[in-house]
Amino acid sequence: MSTIHSTAAPADVPTTQHLLRADGLSVALGGQPVLDGVSCRFAPGWTAIVGPNGAGKSTLLRTLAGLQVASAGAVWLDGRPLAFLAAAERGRSIAWLAQGGEASGDLTARETVMLGRLPHLGLFGAAGPADEAVVDRAMAATECAAWMHRRLQALSGGERQRVLLARALATEAPVLLLDEPTTHLDPPHQVALARLCRRLGRSHTVVTVLHDLPLALHADRVLLLRAGRVIADAAFDAPALHAALVATFGGAIRIDTRGARPMVVPNLD
Repeated sequence: MSTIHSTAAPADVPTTQHLLRADGLSVALGGQPVLDGVSCRFAPGWTAIVGPNGAGKSTLLRTLAGLQVASAGAVWLDGRPLAFLAAAERGRSIAWLAQGGEASGDLTARETVMLGRLPHLGLFGAAGPADEAVVDRAMAATECAAWMHRRLQALSGGERQRVLLARALATEAPVLLLDEPTTHLDPPHQVALARLCRRLGRSHTVVTVLHDLPLALHADRVLLLRAGRVIADAAFDAPALHAALVATFGGAIRIDTRGARPMVVPNLD
């Protein structure tokens, strides 16, 4: 299947800042190819990466974050090779939330979120009022301030996930890479996360890996991977994207476009 691209940018969002670009990325894990010449670009707005199991979604996100070394190709941030950026600068520029992310269970929720300030403070810097205010805002945005003094090991999976998302927000990085951020979240907080991603996309470059196709179509753009290759990269309402989704998932879904926003519907026929 040929790759489908749409060059239209999300409305009212600048495209010249916080630009993350991948050129010809190839990655092999355990001797098996996972990414095969992937090229894509991410500008301010919210992009959802979707695809079948084993498509290479999480590997692509890790490579974009600089956590996975590519055997070929390169990642660029605002025109500079990501590999050449110092660790502190990379930490201030890109926030990362791993799938099933972990943090020390001995820390309180607030102490965990404060870890997001490390790229700004360094290991031995003391947090000031401005840092405390950033943490307050991050915890409010993810609705986890109510248990700020509880330790992570005492939190449920969904509560812990909201704390880890707040930690990512506390970096104040212009690029947010979130791998399955809805893990453990109940439906109301999945919706809240989608609204947050949409709001952050007005000023940030937000890239999320999602298994939830209905939620993914609430993003500005959708990048569809299959077998380590980009099959489609287009606005959420592009008919060619919808056709590629249906084909990639073997006709198990259909896209209902009669409403204000396209919806993924299971195809039970």
